[in-house]
Amino acid sequence: MFVAIEGIDCAGKSTQIEELKKIYKDAIFTCEPGGTKIGEKIRDIALNGKMSALARAFLFLADRAEHSDSVLKPNEGKLIISDRSLISGIAYAWDDAPKESLKTINLLATRGIVPDLAILLALDMQTLQARMARQKPDEIEKRGAETLLGVQERLKDAAELLGVPLVPIDAVLPIEKITENIKELIDDYGA
Repeated sequence: MFVAIEGIDCAGKSTQIEELKKIYKDAIFTCEPGGTKIGEKIRDIALNGKMSALARAFLFLADRAEHSDSVLKPNEGKLIISDRSLISGIAYAWDDAPKESLKTINLLATRGIVPDLAILLALDMQTLQARMARQKPDEIEKRGAETLLGVQERLKDAAELLGVPLVPIDAVLPIEKITENIKELIDDYGA
């Protein structure tokens, strides 16, 4: 089963991945972008380089293709838990290309592999602004909290476009409660 933990920057995805590693010791844990050696380089360029939104989207597609071939395909049939997926790729590029084109090129990059389940860690404006104030923003975060909350809504639209079930969880809850909710969803869905 392929599970994507989705959410905008500062939602707590990385924290939850670390918590889930303690529970699912045999799972394959990965991330997009940056889940491979090549992906790490692409991620650095995409998040820290000044470029057009469309150029950034194509870099993420290159990462996604490498990730699908190197991580997802070889581990089909195992529990794969990913910090983001093509759902984010589509959501972040939502305004830069027609939706069906985004769907087509992302499915091409993943060779048709989509998550079996997506879990959205959802933030409100106040919490997002407070969390953003505690860190140095990358090029995407520099777009601002309002833009990121728009992306959060498009994550739902992107999952629907791909036919992937997406379950939101309040990312303001205590870390342990969020982990408990995610575990329950994975266990119920995988049963």
